[in-house]
Amino acid sequence: MRRIFLISAACALIAAPLSAQIALPGLQVPDIGGVLDTTTDVLDRTTRDLRGTVEDLARDRLRSIDRLVRRHGDVIERDARGAPARRGEILVMDASAEALAAGEAAGFTVLSQEEIEGLGFAVVRLQVPEGMDLAEAEGALARLMPKASVAPDNLHFQSGSATRSVNAPPLPLTAAAAARGGAPVGVIDGAPGKAVPVAAIHGFAKGAPYPSNHGSAIASLLAHAGAGPIRVADVYGTDDAGGNALAMAKGLGWLVGAGSEVVTISLVGPRNPVLERAIGAAQRKGVVVVAAVGNGGPAAPPAYPASYDGVVAVTAVDGRRRALIEAGRALHLDYAAPGADIHGIDAEGDRVRLRGTSFATPLVAARAALAIGRGRAWRIALDTQAEDLGREGPDETYGRGLICGSCEGVPKKSRD
Repeated sequence: MRRIFLISAACALIAAPLSAQIALPGLQVPDIGGVLDTTTDVLDRTTRDLRGTVEDLARDRLRSIDRLVRRHGDVIERDARGAPARRGEILVMDASAEALAAGEAAGFTVLSQEEIEGLGFAVVRLQVPEGMDLAEAEGALARLMPKASVAPDNLHFQSGSATRSVNAPPLPLTAAAAARGGAPVGVIDGAPGKAVPVAAIHGFAKGAPYPSNHGSAIASLLAHAGAGPIRVADVYGTDDAGGNALAMAKGLGWLVGAGSEVVTISLVGPRNPVLERAIGAAQRKGVVVVAAVGNGGPAAPPAYPASYDGVVAVTAVDGRRRALIEAGRALHLDYAAPGADIHGIDAEGDRVRLRGTSFATPLVAARAALAIGRGRAWRIALDTQAEDLGREGPDETYGRGLICGSCEGVPKKSRD
């Protein structure tokens, strides 16, 4: 930010007319046109490079979705918005018995009624008639059940990557993190490996709990940062359509019922009424939900659950406190935290280098948990800790400021 300001100031000075500059005896005036042309060329190249990177991120995101749908077309398809969802299933809330009967008469089959324990609502899973795609099914049910909430079971994706880091220093973990005063923290992700101590793991997908590198890294950061008892809802397992909205809602209900006061979610997907209702219900019970803005770049659609009302939306910076170029966006932004040049532990217990908004999110969650555990208002505590970056005050790049920029216990990456 400061560098851009200095270049802008230099450009303004160079572009000023000679009559507005101070003339000193014996001073030769340089070739202003040549300097200005060079500076303009540099700025133009920088702008083109940034624009190219943003466009590449957007294309990569779309290609990744295309590959996923093609590879797992037996269990995944696109909904009416083009977002991936569980194939052939629609989720319905608030439908009357008459509305459900009308749906069955139109060829929809009730697969199950899912009580979202701990959050006080139910979801009906409907099988789409053979030969009808999700987009058609959404439209048909919306006409049959105008007073009900109808939604696909959208998939959500992890927002970070881990690379083996054989020369990294040890990452000390503690099974008694509660002794440091942190409130209980819940995680919605994949399950951690045995090397990461957690209080409980529960599966909400086929094959769950199943060790996950991403889930292990999230839990290792929480444990290292001093969160209280950690519970993990595994919403992936071995399910090719894991990370779906219904699994996340059920996982959130379990975490709330088990006493988690903060829940961290480093997953990103489209807006979904089932998950939105679950998060709203958890918030009304006093639970703080923290979520990543994703790694789709600034041209990506708003990230959910980070964009739901009241969710603490987190972006990431690198070791030089620069915003990650791949950081996505949400409808609001609360804080930034380190999401690169740090390390964690994978499912096998090996140390890994981390990059992504995924890994900034548990650091903010841990600080909120520490504040709550010590009887402090978490928002006031985080705002007090936050270091203002970028322009003065809250902004769209760093939110209300950087959390854990110099936190003791945030493991920095070593040189490999």
